[in-house]
Amino acid sequence: MKAVEKVRIDKYLWSIRIFKTRSLASAGCESGRVKMNGVAVKAARSVAVNDIYEIRTEGRKWVIQVTGLLANRVQFTEAIKYYNDITPEEDKQQHREASVFQTGKRPSKIGRPTKKERRELDDFMGGEEDF
Repeated sequence: MKAVEKVRIDKYLWSIRIFKTRSLASAGCESGRVKMNGVAVKAARSVAVNDIYEIRTEGRKWVIQVTGLLANRVQFTEAIKYYNDITPEEDKQQHREASVFQTGKRPSKIGRPTKKERRELDDFMGGEEDF
């Protein structure tokens, strides 16, 4: 891959897969969700190796250190080589707890039984009887 000299922050965050689309990355920068040294950065800012950024996305808060410049989107296993995730452990823990509610699936053994579970119960109880 060709060495990259300058990369915009929105393009970099998109290419390392922090944001799903480049327009979301750009919007994140413009809305103040991407900060360097506590100051919001604009989407056109150039990224340099060893920069540290604080990023708030829908799912979690990130603190990353740039280890290499990447201009094009690559697969996740390649993308993680271009940054170090130095997010404090408590922020990572909040993400794990919150992710349970974002899946859209109900936790196992809680609440109303599924259709499959109801059928199994009916079979176990001897079928449906009308009263």
